[in-house]
Amino acid sequence: MAGQRMVIVGAGQAGSDTAAALRAGGFTGAVTLIGDEAAVPYQRPPLSKAYLAGRTDAAGLELRPEGFYGAHGIERVRRDPVARIDRDRAGVVLASGRTLPYDRLVLATGARPRSLPVPGAGLTGVQALRSLADAEALRRALAGARHLVVVGGGFVGLEVAATASGLGVPATVVEAGARVMGRTVGPEVSERLAAEHRARGVELVLGREVTALEGDRRGRVRVVELNDGRRLPADVVVVGIGVLPAVELAADAGLEVGGGIVVDARLRTSDRAVYAVGDCARFPSPYAPGRLRLESVQNASDQARHVAGQLCGAPAPYTAVPWFWTEQYDLRVQIAGIVRAGDRRVTVGDPAGRFSVLCFRDGLLVGAESVNRPADHMITRRLLASDGPRPTPDEAARPGFDLKTWQAPASAQAPAQPQASTQAQAPAPAPA
Repeated sequence: MAGQRMVIVGAGQAGSDTAAALRAGGFTGAVTLIGDEAAVPYQRPPLSKAYLAGRTDAAGLELRPEGFYGAHGIERVRRDPVARIDRDRAGVVLASGRTLPYDRLVLATGARPRSLPVPGAGLTGVQALRSLADAEALRRALAGARHLVVVGGGFVGLEVAATASGLGVPATVVEAGARVMGRTVGPEVSERLAAEHRARGVELVLGREVTALEGDRRGRVRVVELNDGRRLPADVVVVGIGVLPAVELAADAGLEVGGGIVVDARLRTSDRAVYAVGDCARFPSPYAPGRLRLESVQNASDQARHVAGQLCGAPAPYTAVPWFWTEQYDLRVQIAGIVRAGDRRVTVGDPAGRFSVLCFRDGLLVGAESVNRPADHMITRRLLASDGPRPTPDEAARPGFDLKTWQAPASAQAPAQPQASTQAQAPAPAPA
């Protein structure tokens, strides 16, 4: 490994964790981490919560202290993004013209926010929330805001609305779907979150789409127009309608892409010297048919460590259990596994308070959505990762059932693990 050169493109969670895991795994060759931003690699989830609320600063977001990278021999390239990948010469060409050779290349290019495709989307006061710079701009804007409109009722949108409500800024969430967080949780959790937001003064406009944004003579947004003719006052608009994987570098280099950078079970691209991890990667999983692309800290960090392990000599398929979370007000929603619309759902606990929805497919526990029941979440993750028995839907439906006290019957057999398929594509949950 001493003579090997590892180049990592992308300095977010996946990229930074890959570099750190390489050193922790004993890799002694050169490691270069290339990022578009000047900031020390940082966490994104707190941007919509603690950072936006002013409860932490930029230093509190850092994944690792700035001195960590130099102390561990990790070269950081900042504000000089990769312009193209030269696979024939095994190098990446930076915007400055500098070429960095590699023996192995890891793409951790992440994703970018979808733009709102309506007139007025470029007005001042309209923005997404993905980067530290975005969060800084939004924090300044909210300090003097009178009306916030959030477009999109997913993780980021609801977290921003919750934070704004706590800051005393009136917020309205416009969601095209029939319920909030409809892509990632079932109706039970959606209803609990919606009730909490309404109780805190957030207006939820469901089943409606934005058709235009209007501004004043200075070019600042003032009105959000909906497809039912309604006009919402707004001096700040946050667009949270999902992201697109950053696949351009891979595609231009001739690597296979499709809903993300396509990788195999070991996270290798169609070029075996190039890997992809994190939000940009579309990978096979034993927990869903087809290939998944997951936008979560868990996935980014687990894949980073997995690739580093392989590059340090421990090849194996990636089989980590997917899990996600969001925090809104005093509600902590945690999701384990990949569930589908047709799964049987059994609620345990109090739907108006602390509860979990256990999800079953063909009689097998495949996931859980928990609200302020962290033990249920952790137990479900452990059950999904094991080959041991799991509770049945009939057991879960019995009065008083509790995962913490459940014990498998002595005659229970280990459940068959769900098998991955290359024929269908599962949805891509997008937690903050």
